Amino acid sequence: MTLKEKCPILQFSNLGDERGKLVVIEGAQAIPFDIKRVFYIYDSDSMVVRGQHANRESEFVLINVAGHSKVRITDGKEEFVVSLDKPMMGVYIPKMIWKDMYEFSSDSVLLVLASTHYDGGEYIRNYDDYLKEMAN
Repeated sequence: MTLKEKCPILQFSNLGDERGKLVVIEGAQAIPFDIKRVFYIYDSDSMVVRGQHANRESEFVLINVAGHSKVRITDGKEEFVVSLDKPMMGVYIPKMIWKDMYEFSSDSVLLVLASTHYDGGEYIRNYDDYLKEMAN
């Protein structure tokens, strides 16, 4: 399975009408896990790089609900970049995949849905350590 197959782009339905747009995301339906945590990143400078880690236990879906940003995704062997620029699309990031979020527009709001509650101990924050762990 390729990295792009492991980390698919998700398209969410627009259920809006003449009153406006409406996107519904339900855990274990529109995304492949039950949602345990939600957070969002905003007011980041275009030169800031966020993320820069992998997670041993957590899965994520990243959605730019406003503005745009990019996500570099790698497993240490393959790499690709996703431009998140529509509130009806997201990218799924499974366990043990490295992610860097960057090039945030001034109006960017990056919504993150997570499969676990926060546990700092499950984060791998050093890329060299990540590569060593992936080699085992």
